[in-house]
Amino acid sequence: MTEAPLVRLVDDDPDLLAAQAQALKLAGFRAETFDDPAEALRGLGPDWPGVVLSDVRMPGMDGFQLFERIHALDPELPVILLTGHGDVPMAVAALKQGVYDFLTKPIGGGPLAAALARAASARALVLENRALRARPSEEPATEIGLSGASPVMVHLRDSIARLAERGGDVLIIGPQGSGKRTAARAIHRQSPRRGRAFTRITCAALDEARFEAEFIGQEPAGSRQPRQPGKLEKTHRGTLFLDEIEALAPALQARLQAILDAGEIWPAGAAAPRPLDLRLIASTRADLGQMVEAGTFRGDLYYRLSAATLQMPALAQRREDVAALFRQFLLQACQRLNLPVAPVTGAVKARLAGYGWPGNLSELQQFAESHALGLSAFDGAGGDAAPPGLAELVADYEAELIRDALRMAEGNATQAMARLKLPRKTFYDKLTRHGIRPADFRAASG
Repeated sequence: MTEAPLVRLVDDDPDLLAAQAQALKLAGFRAETFDDPAEALRGLGPDWPGVVLSDVRMPGMDGFQLFERIHALDPELPVILLTGHGDVPMAVAALKQGVYDFLTKPIGGGPLAAALARAASARALVLENRALRARPSEEPATEIGLSGASPVMVHLRDSIARLAERGGDVLIIGPQGSGKRTAARAIHRQSPRRGRAFTRITCAALDEARFEAEFIGQEPAGSRQPRQPGKLEKTHRGTLFLDEIEALAPALQARLQAILDAGEIWPAGAAAPRPLDLRLIASTRADLGQMVEAGTFRGDLYYRLSAATLQMPALAQRREDVAALFRQFLLQACQRLNLPVAPVTGAVKARLAGYGWPGNLSELQQFAESHALGLSAFDGAGGDAAPPGLAELVADYEAELIRDALRMAEGNATQAMARLKLPRKTFYDKLTRHGIRPADFRAASG
């Protein structure tokens, strides 16, 4: 179950401090209270996982001085300042110095909770980014598309490791955007051939007229002219990845099968054949068996590939991985574009949890990149979209608690009810309200 965001409250008024802590607890936060700013610095640093909400007007050390001390400890630790004295120049100066947000009293629970949620999401992403950067270079990193704690992904990674070690040809099957290319590279990188070439060929883009020259190569008649090895020779002892093999023209299917059977190539002009040792990996989103029956795909090539198959799951089959995958894609996009990590709003979280992602990983990655650029219609940062209120945030949080309970219970509604300590009618009313189906979690765990 996801832990509630941590907020450190700093205010010299004990009564106001207690009231704020209670309100934030009801909104789904964990609150630490301090009436002494100097004491509030205790334990803060680069690894501290929360955000700070501080009053400005305090004796001894005011909110700006507290921010300066925190900023020296960790410039990326979000500090939100709260004051009853609306002062535009003060707010502008604070934001320029790096204060995450500047709010004026009185402020409603909804806007305050929304600001804290944005800050907490930004902090979580910063810490995750640091953890990724701190990973030792020799530690093998899991490709984003293959990461995830869902049972189906644990099984998939085990299957990839076994296929990589055993050698032999592999057929990767799955819907568009499910990570077939990533899986092919992972098989190669974990195999004994990892020190050799990995050549990806998009079958739909193959030019039949130039196949011999580009893939088999040429041996010029003049001795002074350099030999021109083809792509297949360059991949000798490596891995040839045929992406979208269902689009391979029938004539090229026959030519490729003949080359693989012979285990050698004979470039034009060569005096002797050249040996060819390839591991063949192919991907498809089509039913090649049906294509064989229809006469549009060669049976011998299909049977050669289908001896070992790898089924890639759709993102809908691993919904519990969606939020973590989104964060990884978002970090990757922000690093590549040299942008600050964009906060994840309640609207974005609701989108991640409730959408079906028919485009799979590709669609999720595109959504993360749009969010990094501030172009997402669900980030509440542009257009006429209003930030979510407290009721929406509480509803989103409640829905996530129910989903977490169902994941842990593997879709067993009775066990989930017991975990949440909810009566049966109340539990099913909430399922209906949030559009949650226990059957989805049974499928994800199978």
